[in-house]
Amino acid sequence: VQLQASGGGLVQPGDSLRLSCAISGLTLRFHVIAWFRQAPGKEREGVSCISSIDSKVKYADSVKGRFIISRDNAKNTVDLQMNSLKPEDTAVYYCAAAVPAGSRYNYWGQGTLVTVSS
Repeated sequence: VQLQASGGGLVQPGDSLRLSCAISGLTLRFHVIAWFRQAPGKEREGVSCISSIDSKVKYADSVKGRFIISRDNAKNTVDLQMNSLKPEDTAVYYCAAAVPAGSRYNYWGQGTLVTVSS
């Protein structure tokens, strides 16, 4: 299983950005794809996740109402639409897969840097 995150960049507060996680080699239907982030000097935190079975989603309280996770099964991607970005959203964002669902996140992509600054 390989995951590749992309879409990071430098934006101003209030702007939007869309991250994409391209997934390959994943054949097990029952899995969960998540986005994590790690800000400088802070621990990694979960941002959002989506289940493959029923597309059930979860969000961290800090991004609820601003971020939207979605999956495109035809393209094998999971995107994270980030709106109303704040400086505290600055971090390296990673996508990860838990295969099968309920296990630890055992596959990780490389990070993509998001910087929110005026």
